[in-house]
Amino acid sequence: MHKQKITTSTNQYDVIVGKGILKDLKEYLPKQYRNILVITDSVVNELYTEKVVANLPNEAKVAVSVVPTGEASKSIEQYYQLLTEAIQHQLDRKSLIIALGGGMIGDLAGFVAATYMRGIDFIQVPTTILAHDSSVGGKVAINHPEGKNLIGNFYPPQAVLYDIDTLHSLPEKEKRSGYAEVVKHGFISDHAYLKDILDVDLTKEIEPIVMSDHLQKGIAVKAKIVEQDEKEANIRKFLNFGHTLGHAIESELGYGEITHGEAVAIGMLFAIRVSEQKIGSNLPYEALYNWLSNNHYPLDLPSISTIHLVERMKKDKKSENATVQMVLLQDIGEPVTENIPDQDLTNLLENFMRELGSK
Repeated sequence: MHKQKITTSTNQYDVIVGKGILKDLKEYLPKQYRNILVITDSVVNELYTEKVVANLPNEAKVAVSVVPTGEASKSIEQYYQLLTEAIQHQLDRKSLIIALGGGMIGDLAGFVAATYMRGIDFIQVPTTILAHDSSVGGKVAINHPEGKNLIGNFYPPQAVLYDIDTLHSLPEKEKRSGYAEVVKHGFISDHAYLKDILDVDLTKEIEPIVMSDHLQKGIAVKAKIVEQDEKEANIRKFLNFGHTLGHAIESELGYGEITHGEAVAIGMLFAIRVSEQKIGSNLPYEALYNWLSNNHYPLDLPSISTIHLVERMKKDKKSENATVQMVLLQDIGEPVTENIPDQDLTNLLENFMRELGSK
């Protein structure tokens, strides 16, 4: 078991990573709760809800709310339904919400917790690789048809309890999605860490000790940044490397058509190309492209309007005065932010999409 403490201006909480945490779940709860609502999705519900409920305190009244699996559930409709169910289950300000699932559930359940009765406790119980990133840092949100995570808050959990035994049930698509965020943490932090990640073959079983090491290091990268900038006033923006185009692709294709990590992977390739052309960086584009290709990331996108993508990117939360701001790299471990004028962005994106299509 590995424990990291996250200390921000608004909260302090533990991130615990290890094997068998679900069976000892009540030992890790930060305080006693009389009323608990577990929010999960239809796939995770079949796998882990029974085990989680069985290992909560006997004296607690426990209810379960299940939403359809997939990014489309991060909607105003599902959010409102969960608030209704919280009221029906008589949750009060001393109750607890448990977010059991991947990044979608963490964002959705966390936003419910942040806004129900002006905020009640919640804990993250991630079941995907992707959630090593999304469960830490306190960003909670739902999507709008015009853009991803546009409706949300900064609301840290009371704990993150990460049982890596849950990761063995992941399909290859979810492994790809999660490892894109691991790669991102490598790019913005450390040459050796990135090299170690790019040696992994996602088409084969990953040794638990290797995966645990990658996840712990990724969490540490994020924790260090979040502790300095909880509400994304400056350096927290670096965690969005690859996300400006990635979010635009997700929104334009329709949520669920491509996973978050698969979209971010393409976004990182684009950010590298922009870094090379705008600030003269020398980055391992081919190494990343080959790793993504060898691990079956979808790099051959359907025809997407460049104009539409640019408009989506301008609605990104990092944009300022309707000008797209991208996270670029001077070198591995040296991220910067740069405003990209519309015409430059359009030209860069058109060239990039042609390059992708020609490979």
